[in-house]
Amino acid sequence: MDAFSAVADPTRRRILDLLARGSRNAGALAAEFPNLTQPGVSRHLRVLRDARLVDVTVRAQQRIYALKPEGMAELYEWVAKYQAMWPETLDSLERYLNAGAVRAARKEKRP
Repeated sequence: MDAFSAVADPTRRRILDLLARGSRNAGALAAEFPNLTQPGVSRHLRVLRDARLVDVTVRAQQRIYALKPEGMAELYEWVAKYQAMWPETLDSLERYLNAGAVRAARKEKRP
């Protein structure tokens, strides 16, 4: 599975978000998903491993998962193409919100 298919699932995106804050063992990750079984979380972790988005280290009986930054490169490169237009879009949003705030302030001043 490629990185794009792997991150298409919201559970896997949440796992990546958790791992962005630091390495965790499989049990700690599974605890974050009370509606999923341990095997269900393990399947998601396997997809992320197969997509080369996470690394796993075995320590005694535990499997420790960590983000694999180089695995994110393909995703980053794709997003970077579109990132250039974000400042313009955000500037437009700011102008729109400011204009709305001015209109709202004028309405409040009316008797």
